[in-house]
Amino acid sequence: MNFPGTVYTLWLREIKRFYRNKGRLFGSMAMPALFLIVLGSGFGRVFQYRSDISYAEFLGPGIVAMSLLFSSMFGGMNVLWDKQFGFLKEILVAPVSRTAIMAGQTMGTVTTSMVKALVFLIALLVGGLIKSDLYGILPALVFMFLISASFVSLGIAFASRMSDPHAFPLIMNFLIMPVFFLSGALYPLDRIPGWLETVTRMNPLTYGVDGMRFALGAPYQFSPWLNLTVLLVFWIGTTVVGTVLFRKMSV
Repeated sequence: MNFPGTVYTLWLREIKRFYRNKGRLFGSMAMPALFLIVLGSGFGRVFQYRSDISYAEFLGPGIVAMSLLFSSMFGGMNVLWDKQFGFLKEILVAPVSRTAIMAGQTMGTVTTSMVKALVFLIALLVGGLIKSDLYGILPALVFMFLISASFVSLGIAFASRMSDPHAFPLIMNFLIMPVFFLSGALYPLDRIPGWLETVTRMNPLTYGVDGMRFALGAPYQFSPWLNLTVLLVFWIGTTVVGTVLFRKMSV
C-alpha cells in the first residue's frame, strides 16, 4: 500500500472508532463546559479587564484550546492500546512506511479533536460568547489545527517510549495541567507577576490561545503572525520528534 493509502486507511479507522463510541464526544465536553460555566459565573463579577467584554467571553477561546489540548494529548492512548492488543505489531510488520502509520494515527486524532472543539465552538457562538464571523472562524480553524496537530504528535512521542497504558494518563495529566494553567487561558497576561508572565511566554499553548482570541474577537496580547510562527515551529518540532521516536518504537 502506498503512503496516501496507508494514511487514509488509518485515518478512517480512527474516524470509525470515534463514530461508534459517541460517548467520547459528550464525555470530552464535560470538563471544558464545567470550566466555562463555573469559572465564567464565579469570576464574572470580579473580572474587570475591558468594559466591552465579560469574563465568559474572554474565557471562551481558551476553553476551546483546552478541549483541543486534552483530546489531542490523550490521542497517544490509542497507540498504547493498539500496542497492548497487538494491532500495532501487525501494521508495523506490514510493508508500509512507519512515517505513514504515524501520519495516519496523527490525522485521525486531529480530526476527532477538531470535531469535539468545533461542537464546543458552535455552542459558544450560539450562546453569544464569541463575537466572530466567517473571516474570524477561518483563522480560528488554522490555529485549532496547529494546536491539535502539535500536541497529538507530542502525545504519540510519549506513547512511543511507554508500554503501560495505565501509567500514560498519569504522566499526561502531570504535563497537561501546567501547560493549560500557564497558557493565559484563564487570565490576561498583562495582569500577572513578571516571573509568571515569563514562564507563560515560554509555553507554546499561550500563542495558540492568543491566536484563538484574535480570531474570535476577544482581547489578545501578541501579533497574530508571532502566534502563527511559534505554533508552526512547535508543530514542526513535535512532528519530527514524534516521527523519529515512532520509527524507533519496538512492540
